[in-house]
Amino acid sequence: MRFSALKILTEGLTGNRGWGAHWRDPEPADGYDIIIIGGGGHGLSTAYYLAKEHGLKKIAVLEKGYIGSGNIGRNTTIVRANYFLPGNSEFYSHSLKLWEGLETDLNYNVMHSQRGQIGLFHSDGQRDAAIRRANSIRNQGDDAELLGVDQLRKMVPYLDYDQGRFPIYGGLLQRRAGTARHDAVAWGYARGADQRGVDLIQNCEVTGIEIKAGVVQGVQTSRGAIRAKKVGIVVAGRSSQVAAMAGMRLPIESHVLQAFVTEGLKPCIDHVISFGMGHFYISQSDKGGLVFGGDLDMYASYAARGNLPMVEHVAEAGMTLMPMIGKARMLRSWGGIMDMTPDGSPIIDKTHIEGLYLNAGWCYGGFKAVPASGNCFAHLMATGAAHSAAQGFRLDRFRTGRGLMDEEGTGAQHNLH
Repeated sequence: MRFSALKILTEGLTGNRGWGAHWRDPEPADGYDIIIIGGGGHGLSTAYYLAKEHGLKKIAVLEKGYIGSGNIGRNTTIVRANYFLPGNSEFYSHSLKLWEGLETDLNYNVMHSQRGQIGLFHSDGQRDAAIRRANSIRNQGDDAELLGVDQLRKMVPYLDYDQGRFPIYGGLLQRRAGTARHDAVAWGYARGADQRGVDLIQNCEVTGIEIKAGVVQGVQTSRGAIRAKKVGIVVAGRSSQVAAMAGMRLPIESHVLQAFVTEGLKPCIDHVISFGMGHFYISQSDKGGLVFGGDLDMYASYAARGNLPMVEHVAEAGMTLMPMIGKARMLRSWGGIMDMTPDGSPIIDKTHIEGLYLNAGWCYGGFKAVPASGNCFAHLMATGAAHSAAQGFRLDRFRTGRGLMDEEGTGAQHNLH
């Protein structure tokens, strides 16, 4: 089934009775050439690009719940390419370019909205850092603009510019940044992978990884053993637990990151806005809700739920930046499990076990990285060589100390990233 304006019109006039299932629900085969553990955005995009870009067959994605039930369905939907350090900057630049052609590529509306992101700064030091970041972004080939207070007042008049504690000095704007619909991204990649013969196997939890003489043989699952020549671990906050099945200890801590949404409002926030003096970011969804988030909950956890002190902390930051938010009623909150590395940057690499590959450690960058993560991981699994945009995401940098990327400038403390 291919989407088109004519198809939508026809179905609308005939009671929407002609839509079919977006993907099959197959039983697992005895064996595959490649198994991807994890049916989130990164796992689905990996399978899609393995089939589309590399023409590989006999691929399965194993998901312990339903497709899109993890972090891809519980995030704040931000898409951007305003990273500073070499290694990260070219990767997220690659991802943004893929985002810009994604709907055409997938023939699916992922509701990608390039509404622009504004990162505010509140001191001379932060302005200097923003100038350096803007120059780095533009040298990478992406867009970045410095905005003065007068320009910001016209664009975002609802901010509190005159507070004595955190006065707004200006902002860094990336116009090509924006948001996308997280669920639709998962559905689009799932549909595209299925159309190319990938088996998407839901309710199939991996319980063990079979290894013989240092070579991966397959996996044990809640639906039986499945053989595989190659296995990719793409499970976000569960990375350490799944890697432990192969006897690996990863340099990762798992933390909860909460996000929040208000009641639906008339359009009032046209951009994604980030607060420079507190980890707070906000945008408005197409349904009208204000979607916002802040810091990690600051304790290691595998529970996809948060705590009330962090709700208060994030609400305080929102009220400080834009007092108008206090008039909106918060409808709900949710939590995603973040796999945090010591340097705030991800891992896309082979492991010491032949045929076992790792995609993990996305910290705060997981959603915006979905297209490039899958594209680069598929390249690695298909060719055995790292993609040019992901050369720096080596696992051994944490053992050797070479190539560490301290993107957040907070050192090796996971919970401060």
